[in-house]
Amino acid sequence: MALWRTLSIPIASPHGLILSFLLLFHSAVTTTVAIRVRTIIHDPSPVKLPVFREAPAFRNGYSCGSNKDDRIHIAMTLDENYLRGTMAAVLSMLQHSTCPENLSFHFLCAHSDVNLVSSIESTFPYLNFKIYRFDSNRVRGKISKSIRQALDQPLNYARIYLADILPADVKRVLYLDSDLVVVDDIGKLWDVDMEDKVLAAPEYCHANFTVYFNDAFWSDPVLSNTFQGRNPCYFNTGVMVVDVDKWRKGGYTKKVEQWMAFHKKKRIYHLGSLPPFLLVLAGNIKPVDHRWNQHGLGGDNFEGKCRNLHPGPISLLHWSGKGKPWLRLDSRKPCVVDHLWAPYDLYRSSRHFLEE
Repeated sequence: MALWRTLSIPIASPHGLILSFLLLFHSAVTTTVAIRVRTIIHDPSPVKLPVFREAPAFRNGYSCGSNKDDRIHIAMTLDENYLRGTMAAVLSMLQHSTCPENLSFHFLCAHSDVNLVSSIESTFPYLNFKIYRFDSNRVRGKISKSIRQALDQPLNYARIYLADILPADVKRVLYLDSDLVVVDDIGKLWDVDMEDKVLAAPEYCHANFTVYFNDAFWSDPVLSNTFQGRNPCYFNTGVMVVDVDKWRKGGYTKKVEQWMAFHKKKRIYHLGSLPPFLLVLAGNIKPVDHRWNQHGLGGDNFEGKCRNLHPGPISLLHWSGKGKPWLRLDSRKPCVVDHLWAPYDLYRSSRHFLEE
């Protein structure tokens, strides 16, 4: 079992504030820095972030429990370029949740920025969250150039290390990308019966699975047998339920890293963090209803052209692909589906200032 020790270190900032750090030391290989709620780290050159309106306060329904076991843990990355999307995603979950006060957010960021913490606190004063610094050095030597620069950012690979980063008492976590909104109670996805699987996600078995790997992979007699005994299907790693305990015990981080290292020596795919996940887990996950990832709304990875919604019920809208709704709306060239994202946008633009 992993052992953690907590150490609080007071540090005086140049502005006279006393900052407190919560250091979590994992007994195996990982050292993680977690920032407590309302605790900040001084950055000498913070990036200027957009300003957001304060979200309403959302309260639990009468049926909600208040025990530790009633918590719903949600992990997301926190990046300056996607912050507007993150804010919209968080708002959508709070707004549609039966038990919004039970949502516990775990944000992973590459840089310690006082403004990031302040931005979340001012936008969601009642939000239960922690911020963890992801050490980019863990993946810098393992990342290979892909078809889109955004896919090559170290933070895009942080999802691989959730079991190392999150506290030991987090047994299950929802990992969600920042370019989505949830239009249903997120508790329904959290409660999925994972049976004996380490990961649950919508599967898309109608998709051509072979396109996720190149000819060098499929023509190699050994590599092409990787999926032998499995019925591999594509799944999107932007919406996943992860059994953190099983991930740790099964050594899945190491398994994914081994494929990343192999790819550095012999290129076998074109995308970023998705293919190594598929190599390890495709055909061995718990399928979830497709309503929980209406993905691809950002178009392809090259042009980001508009796409229509897939038929069927929808619980989660996901702008995976190059096109992001906030950028297309700002350019005044939105796709029809982008107007489904707009109601959750908390960005306080100059237009909002004038209206107020």
